[in-house]
Amino acid sequence: MFTGIVTGIGFITQVAPLGAGTHDKRLKITAPAGYLDDVELGDSIALNGACMTVTVLDRAASRFSIDISAESLARTAALDEPGPVNLEKALRAHDRLGGHLVTGHVDGIGTVVGFQPVGESRELRIEAPGALARFLAYKGSITVNGVSLTVNRVEDLPHGCAFSINLIPHTLEHTTLGSLAPGRAVNLEIDLIARYVERMLTGAVPRP
Repeated sequence: MFTGIVTGIGFITQVAPLGAGTHDKRLKITAPAGYLDDVELGDSIALNGACMTVTVLDRAASRFSIDISAESLARTAALDEPGPVNLEKALRAHDRLGGHLVTGHVDGIGTVVGFQPVGESRELRIEAPGALARFLAYKGSITVNGVSLTVNRVEDLPHGCAFSINLIPHTLEHTTLGSLAPGRAVNLEIDLIARYVERMLTGAVPRP
């Protein structure tokens, strides 16, 4: 479980096949100095909002590796090539819940369609798949590349919806969202509570 509050920016330095004749990959990631001091093998770290397991750990060099399946690669964005990624270590029971409850399971891939300055901030506009449209609401929560954000506006479209988010300078400085541009794909995770509400409203009636 995570909160959507990014705790560091890492860098994927290598994407290599995980064995011969496989589409699975092993990613090598460099983390900020000291970031891995409390991390153990098998711990969970979210990369751009996708929960991954640490399979190789080198604290001295601030490096770790994760193994990612072809299925996960097909359902996420920007984890199949070298580049910066948002990092968040798994939530501990005594931690502050600064963002919202985030599972680290990507629900869909959105596309950036606008990234305009608004004063000192930026308005980020994203088109989401139709399957996620009903979960997006004004002032609701959404996770974009692992960052917990608040929806400022929602517009229904024939093929889905577009929503807008205001990014303050702090968010732009301490996450990778500042490097986004129209056309870029982003990982989306809907609000966990909205997921359960949808199930309760549309699920089958329990048997006696």
